[in-house]
Amino acid sequence: MTALFDVELAHVNVLGSTMAYREAGDPEAPVVLFLHGNPTSSYIWRNIIPLVAPVAHCIAPDLIGFGQSGKPDIEYRFADHVRYLDAFLANAGISSAFVVAQDWGTALAFHLAARRPEFIRGLAFMEFTWPMPTWNDFHVDAREIFQKFRTPGVGEKLILEDNAFVEQVLPAATVRKLTEEEMSVYRAPFPTPESRRPTWRFPNELPIAGEPADVYSILQEAHRELAQSSYPKLLFTANPGALVSPSVAEIFVKNIQDCEVVELGAGIHYLQEDHPDVIGNTVREWLIRLGVGSDQCKG
Repeated sequence: MTALFDVELAHVNVLGSTMAYREAGDPEAPVVLFLHGNPTSSYIWRNIIPLVAPVAHCIAPDLIGFGQSGKPDIEYRFADHVRYLDAFLANAGISSAFVVAQDWGTALAFHLAARRPEFIRGLAFMEFTWPMPTWNDFHVDAREIFQKFRTPGVGEKLILEDNAFVEQVLPAATVRKLTEEEMSVYRAPFPTPESRRPTWRFPNELPIAGEPADVYSILQEAHRELAQSSYPKLLFTANPGALVSPSVAEIFVKNIQDCEVVELGAGIHYLQEDHPDVIGNTVREWLIRLGVGSDQCKG
């Protein structure tokens, strides 16, 4: 079965292009902003949003170049995603939110929190992006292929021509087998080599061994701010994980304030595909404990 998308999304005009987004829940309730990573889209939150929507106004954008969002002629560097997400939030009228994020969505969330701490009401996250001092800190099973992704000429062939991030990385880093319909939705935004450029850029932006220097520095600072922040946090971990192993999570939590940890069990990277019910129900219960759903938290 070929599915271009599961539902037609609304769009916001952003910097001469458009960004699509999923929306559910009471528009008068506090916003919960869902941020995805590579090579997915808001579609990865499809089974989680309905569990959170009874208490919140859920908004899940497709990052620029992903999902049903536009594909402007930009480099798709981390700084580009920052610009487009900032513009999306401004144009959508979102001035504060609880943020739920995974993969590159966490890098955007952490950087946003460092720049605008007043924006963040709370942060739930999983498989987060962090500045790795050496390649030995990268998941051993994925190290070789990600080094190839960053090798000029080799990475372009693997990702742009062979669509490796969608066809190989996504299913390999999900425990269950994705259905053909699900894979069709994930393939739909990337039918041609040029359309896959956003999925090639992200592995080249991963902050590893000091490179790229600008992204590495930005995320070092974001993690420093995160460690000092006082807003409530909820970390989902899995075993063995990919970016975040149980040992990385253990060290991380020791150096951070007000962070609950939820262990999901077996999981690699795309935890939303393997544990949507636990993630969704836990986020909803966490929000209720923080007062979401009460009159005092409206707005």
